Amino acid sequence: MDKDIKTILLITYDNWGFNQYIADALEAKGHEVKHINFHHFRYKYPNLGYKIFNFFTKNTGILNLKHQHYNSVILKEIEKLNKIDTSIYIKADFLSPETIKAINKKSEKSVLIISDSINRYPKTKKILTLFDKVFSFEKKDCEKYNLIFKTNFIYNYVEHIPEVFIYKVFNISSLDNRFPVFQKIAKYLHQLNINYRIIIFTSKKENDPYLEFSKTTLSISENNALLAESEIMLDVHRTQQQGLSFRVFESLGLHKKLITTNSDIINYDFYNPENIHIIEDVEKISIPELFFEKPYTKVPKKFLEKYLIENWVEELI
Repeated sequence: MDKDIKTILLITYDNWGFNQYIADALEAKGHEVKHINFHHFRYKYPNLGYKIFNFFTKNTGILNLKHQHYNSVILKEIEKLNKIDTSIYIKADFLSPETIKAINKKSEKSVLIISDSINRYPKTKKILTLFDKVFSFEKKDCEKYNLIFKTNFIYNYVEHIPEVFIYKVFNISSLDNRFPVFQKIAKYLHQLNINYRIIIFTSKKENDPYLEFSKTTLSISENNALLAESEIMLDVHRTQQQGLSFRVFESLGLHKKLITTNSDIINYDFYNPENIHIIEDVEKISIPELFFEKPYTKVPKKFLEKYLIENWVEELI
């Protein structure tokens, strides 16, 4: 086997499908990739008693039967691999230290990617020392825990900008504590008579005159189809999050303007106020009319090279 060809184990909780792009990019370079996406694993309670037991034990931090199931299945999966050059983990806080150590014992190199704030997933702190390299998109976490800064990536790059769009502004998100912000922005866009579409995923019954709700999540291809129909993207960052979300990198790859609540975007090399409008205060939203009217100023591809998935993966292996 070519010495440059590596066997790579990618372990992720890929609920949206973004991490498959990492596997695809590594395979495109000729590497052998085993992608274990434990979001696909299903745990069935043997009976109601187990379900009640798990409710109490997981909320007290004693035991989570679903997570125990994830660990068990993953360990069985790696038994089939004789050698691993690089193990790459995303969402490793679901895994036990024992599982991580067992995998790393078979690996020449181990890498953890954190694409959330550690404040949001504090269990991550307990496993940081188990990896050879730890990357994070959160600058504050990098400084606090001595991690390597690494943004999210552009997984979809197009050469040409479409001329016709169905929606002026678009966003698709899950229901969480950002909901009141989406409500305020949607109402503002409605008052400006802007043609927008903001979809909120939730299993609960919700009602808002300015938002659309869906109980069914969309596939990546369905999401990309909606993005293609939209001229401007909306990004609402999570509380205490500074790292840039995938919305930002989707807008870069598709050459779309962006409305965002994340003021830290001003510190990135691709920032251009003609393309990116920052909502500093959701209680006093004010977006210039010209921002909606002027066309996108295309960012030269040479400035986006490091964010493209085919280049972004190089640092991992």
